[in-house]
Amino acid sequence: MRNNNACLLLVLFCCGASADESADQTSLAPIVVTATRQAQAAFEFPASVDAVAPDQAGANSPGINPSEYLLGVAGVVARDRQNYAQDEQISIRGFGARSSFGVRDVRLFSDGIPASMPDGQGQVSNFNFDSADRIEVLRGPFAALYGNASGGVIQIFTADGGEPPELRSTLAAGDYGTYRIGVGARGVDGVVDYNLALSHFYLDGYRGHGRAERDNANLKTGIRFGENRKLTLLANSVVIPNADDPLGLTRSQFDQDPRQAQAAAVQFDTRKSVHQTQLGAIYEQALDANQDLTALAYYGQRSVEQFQAIPLSVQARPTSPGGVIELGGDYGGADLHWVWRGTLGQRPFDVTVGTTYDRQDVQRRGYNNFVGDILGIQGDLRRDEQDAVYNFDQYLQATWDFASRWKLSAGARHSAVHFAVDDHFLTNGDDSGSRSYSATTPVAGLLFRAAPAWRLYAAYGTGFETPTFNELGYRTDGSAGINFALLPARSRNGEFGSKLQLGQGELDVAMFRADTRHELAIATSAGGRTTFQNIDRARRQGAEASFKYAFAGNLRSELTYTYTGASFRSAFLTCGTGPCTTPTTLVDSGARIPGVPRSLFHAELAYGASVAWNAKIEAEAASRTPVNDVNTQFAPGYAILDASIGHVFARGGADVSMFLRLNNAFDRRYVGSVIVNESNGRYFEPAAGRTLFAGCSIAWKR
Repeated sequence: MRNNNACLLLVLFCCGASADESADQTSLAPIVVTATRQAQAAFEFPASVDAVAPDQAGANSPGINPSEYLLGVAGVVARDRQNYAQDEQISIRGFGARSSFGVRDVRLFSDGIPASMPDGQGQVSNFNFDSADRIEVLRGPFAALYGNASGGVIQIFTADGGEPPELRSTLAAGDYGTYRIGVGARGVDGVVDYNLALSHFYLDGYRGHGRAERDNANLKTGIRFGENRKLTLLANSVVIPNADDPLGLTRSQFDQDPRQAQAAAVQFDTRKSVHQTQLGAIYEQALDANQDLTALAYYGQRSVEQFQAIPLSVQARPTSPGGVIELGGDYGGADLHWVWRGTLGQRPFDVTVGTTYDRQDVQRRGYNNFVGDILGIQGDLRRDEQDAVYNFDQYLQATWDFASRWKLSAGARHSAVHFAVDDHFLTNGDDSGSRSYSATTPVAGLLFRAAPAWRLYAAYGTGFETPTFNELGYRTDGSAGINFALLPARSRNGEFGSKLQLGQGELDVAMFRADTRHELAIATSAGGRTTFQNIDRARRQGAEASFKYAFAGNLRSELTYTYTGASFRSAFLTCGTGPCTTPTTLVDSGARIPGVPRSLFHAELAYGASVAWNAKIEAEAASRTPVNDVNTQFAPGYAILDASIGHVFARGGADVSMFLRLNNAFDRRYVGSVIVNESNGRYFEPAAGRTLFAGCSIAWKR
């Protein structure tokens, strides 16, 4: 359903009066903590790290998905699937591209609490942008200091409450029955600061069978005990009562009608529901002028129910797990780290030492997705097991300004990850078993201050990636038990870069290369079971550049380009399209890793200050993307244009911000995301056509 009239009425409702313009101070060196776990200017660290502020004047975005804010970050592919049953598709420098649902091989955090489980599988549906201060993105070798499956790190931080106290409300609406409502409060009361945000999101969907609904809640409360101690309490919840899954389309179906749902999606009513609640606490204490201690603990519960489109003939097989996945369990963990700042050889030196423990316990059940002749309902039990995974890690990181123009940063992390499966449903074989992996991943970087406004740096390190529970689940020979044969992928990562400040501008350039041994890839897919294998070698290499400049008269520009050459460096056998139990299709050495476009370009021209009128034009272009290991099909390249206009003003003690946004202004037909190696050839998830959004947010200050 299109509701352009509702959008226009919303903007008119928010219009009233305006205030005088005031110039913004452009921030060229954001303060970040993800790289070192200490506040530090990104300009002074030998790694590619960016910070994005979602809640800023002129953002002109509905605030639904992280892709709205990550598109302009070099090295990042963030794609809205138009499918909220599978979460967003996010990869960094080619890592994580193979994930067919959720996010893997990119570590996710929310206020320090992992949104990635110990096996490396994560999701971003609990990210709350109304309360966010910033999103930090770390790329390159130093990401390995966050442990297993750290091809990159994305961390969202909730803003502290401040003065004066505020009550907030947000309303955004758009085409295809889309709307989002948010309310919140933030402020300071004595020694306590707080930030609360609640939101409800709904859409009918661009595609058929694409309805989704989501509720988010996020609370951050800080309590100060004098000048040296602070306790931060965190609560976060996401409820997705229903997210329809329209499934991917074949290329011919996409060409015929990109808005259609796959017939099997309607037949089996494919859908997903999620309920997750987590609590956390962070205690920070300054031991003296040079030492800090930080302790974090968290606990959460998560349940998932997903209905798949598995044919009845497949579910009839004795080894089938059925067509309904039901997961329920809890997770939790803790992190403790100590920071010391001082001198070494009379030069500034600091060190961070820490340990972390994370665990997840899940009861996994599978059911038929039919009862008699009725499809899309829960039927007989076909799988019942208890899955547990935990990691116990130790890490060390130090930086030393050993000369006036040189800085050395180095660190290492030892990770131990343990998987265990206890099978309670033995009629189709005993899938019980356990598997442990461990690795030590050192990293080092050197920064050279070539000039007051110019930094050159180089970094090198190693990383590792265990299989997820889904990848360990079945053996390639069809026998019962988890796949003990799978090895962790191990990588060697290097990066060279330059950071140059140009008055009111900044130019960042980086070249990177990651060589991986034992890369994980699909081996077989049949009967609802997909198995995985290790292949010998893979490589991800390329370059990225980002240029930002603030002109006179509140005019700003941003250009970002990423080139990624991701390829398999050794030949292997895999499955072709369709079910297979024996890999017989050759993937040649040099074949491109699916899901990774070689070229990705983003440009932005914006006008406006913190108040009064603002406007923005954004362009995005991507080259064609392989969708399977054998590179026989590709998602076509595309170029799209988005435009927005907004107005910020003060009236009656309130700050009012409104916007009107047009996405895909020329109504281009293109593939927004891909389902890599989909066994039925349904690789393509179409992006929405021309879409109009309008929004208004009001902050009442007391």
